[in-house]
Amino acid sequence: MNPATALASVLVDELQRCGMTDVVLAPGSRSAPLALALHAAEEAGRLRLHVRIDERSASFLGLGMAKRSGRPVALVCTSGTAAANFHPAVVEAHESGVPLIVITADRPPELRDTGANQTIDQVKLYGTAVRWSTEIGVPENRPGMVAYWRSLVSRAWGLAQAPVPGPVHMNAAFREPLIPDGDETWCEPLDGDATGAWTKVRPATPGSVLHVPPTRRGVLVVGDGAVNVKRYVAAASMAGWPVLAEPNGNARYGDHALSSHHFLLGVQEFVERHRPEVVVTLGKPGLSRPLLSLLRRAEEHIVLAPDLAHWPDPVRSATQVAPEVEIPVVSGDDAWLKSWRAADAAAAAAVDAVLDAVPEVSEPRLARDMVAALPGGSLLFTAASMPIRDLDQVMRPRRGIRIMANRGASGIDGLVSTAMGAALVHSGRSYALLGDLAFLHDQNGLIMGPRERRPDLAIVVVNNQGGGIFSLLPQAALRGPFERVFGTPHQVDLEAVAGAHGVPYRRLTAAADLPKALAGEGLRIIEARTDREANAALHAELRQAAQAAVRDLLA
Repeated sequence: MNPATALASVLVDELQRCGMTDVVLAPGSRSAPLALALHAAEEAGRLRLHVRIDERSASFLGLGMAKRSGRPVALVCTSGTAAANFHPAVVEAHESGVPLIVITADRPPELRDTGANQTIDQVKLYGTAVRWSTEIGVPENRPGMVAYWRSLVSRAWGLAQAPVPGPVHMNAAFREPLIPDGDETWCEPLDGDATGAWTKVRPATPGSVLHVPPTRRGVLVVGDGAVNVKRYVAAASMAGWPVLAEPNGNARYGDHALSSHHFLLGVQEFVERHRPEVVVTLGKPGLSRPLLSLLRRAEEHIVLAPDLAHWPDPVRSATQVAPEVEIPVVSGDDAWLKSWRAADAAAAAAVDAVLDAVPEVSEPRLARDMVAALPGGSLLFTAASMPIRDLDQVMRPRRGIRIMANRGASGIDGLVSTAMGAALVHSGRSYALLGDLAFLHDQNGLIMGPRERRPDLAIVVVNNQGGGIFSLLPQAALRGPFERVFGTPHQVDLEAVAGAHGVPYRRLTAAADLPKALAGEGLRIIEARTDREANAALHAELRQAAQAAVRDLLA
């Protein structure tokens, strides 16, 4: 099966599974895969297809159907000005709150901006007149495409209706061939969920609560931006579920919180014995690949999303999305939780043994010890690259601190200023843990006029002379270009930077000296020098020790 036919058949099938009953088509060549898939679906009695030769008339026909029925109607057209002729109806749908799903066929990227016939810029063509817009991308015959396509359609269907109905736009680029080639094989099954949509979106209505299936084999995952954390952590604890919380989810506390799930979920034997029946996620997880793999394996993955205009689903595994869920208390033994906690304790002990054996400053130990040393009521702001990942892997559960990170876009920019701004409004002590590149990227944030308020903020800078995270990625194998284009050493004297801005500075040389180094008031900088290659080796040793401890426990 060629990629264009595969994409079109999946899009049409998922629309029907979501509940689509009517589609309006304005014919064209580039939209041929969609037209043929729609025709086949109508022949099979799965939906009603309406064909109009004028795109403007076609779009308003769909508008009328959706306005009267209150259900999304799809509009499909070819590339070029055909898509532009949908714009008036899209604007009307936006202003009057009518749910439309606009699918525009497009040329592939290599034909854009070349003078190729019937080609215009269709990316975000309708601007702010749509609730959501996405570029699907050229289909490829590789695993993972089906989940991507179906999850996009489910998201479009949900966003067209909630929280305020309106139009959404999906731009689908097709390469030739545009008609079926007679080959029905594909690298993965094209089928969807037999029970309906890939992701079911539960609208926010008064008193509506999604009731989680009762089970002891559940897991609560808490990521960045989570809300109502205490409520759901308490509910998970009552249900006997482990809590896998990223540091900036601020849910890593209590008896049910684990600290070594990153290592546990990398042990195949553990994973095979601990497949959850349901996973509920709060916020946006994304620090640990093993944790993301857990979401793929869950039989039921429920995403809690107070704002149904957006919800995090990084691996396209969400089965249901709801603004509020109820986790039921289930009686029974706690073998499930005990097994998770025993493995977590074994892995954590192995990690601690490795870290404590080295008296010099190391990046993972610095992260672990810093969290443990902070006074109650403290704020800790961390960089979004290595520091937050170090915390995720080695931070032990504790109460009484608030952890923040700019993980929305996970950028390196503005971190000094963000930390200072947070410190200025925080009622307790404030600290920051940054890498050297993040610190240097925003060193201008240290510039303050003599009449400006100065924060009580200790900035701990891990200086490994470059981008340490790249030493843990596949790029590290590229020994020739690696150091210049990934490692990016800078040779900047951080003490001189601090002196230039009149900020007190001290150097941390021994891991045991951390509490003394953190002491003090006002804005201050603590530099901790490390080595990138040694840090990569230490991370490998931590992983091996933790996973060996878990395997020994399971043996």
